[in-house]
Amino acid sequence: MTAGLDTPDRRGRTGLDQHGRDLDGNPHVRIQEVEVLSCDWYVLRKTTFDYQHSDGHISSEQRETYDRGDGATILLHNTDHRTVLLTRQFRLPAYVNGHPDGMLLETAAGLLDGDSPHEAIRREAAEETGHVIGTPEHVFDVYMSPGSVTERLHFYAAPYDPADNPAGRTGIAAEGEDITTVELPFADALDMVRNGLIADAKTIMLLQWAALDGPFRQAGPLARRS
Repeated sequence: MTAGLDTPDRRGRTGLDQHGRDLDGNPHVRIQEVEVLSCDWYVLRKTTFDYQHSDGHISSEQRETYDRGDGATILLHNTDHRTVLLTRQFRLPAYVNGHPDGMLLETAAGLLDGDSPHEAIRREAAEETGHVIGTPEHVFDVYMSPGSVTERLHFYAAPYDPADNPAGRTGIAAEGEDITTVELPFADALDMVRNGLIADAKTIMLLQWAALDGPFRQAGPLARRS
């Protein structure tokens, strides 16, 4: 009996080796085998599949996929003050891969954990920044690392009131979160992207969206045409 397959793992899951076996949307792909390599909290799988190439020949391929669930992120902005509200927290994977101290500036974000993207991002905004937002604006949905990670991230934006900016640290201490909020002039945030002080992909994408097509866009050749 194997946890996560025929008996529940510590998150109560079974049948984790069945993921993807019933996919039929691409006639050039046929799933042959799914092996669960790890299911301690998230799920690492090795999938073997047949792939028909454009010249007609079929090859057997293997890929590892890391399944941590889908997530959502949000850019909090204030157009009157021309500011954005970001978070700063320690990220071990960045630290062990060359970031000087692992303390990344980011837009608030988190996993859906069974909620809809809209509900999840309102929860995460409150937990990580202390701000209770109204209806967020949906921006786009993106596969952040499609070569190995299954996660699809839902992007949002919403205004915030700087007068309500909480002092001290935010996040859920029981989950090891130790988060501070950082309010920045929008122009400074863009400069920090240029000089590498903001190095988080989702944050860069939302800041660039805000400049090109969002609350801080300027009239000109790149402005959205209605």
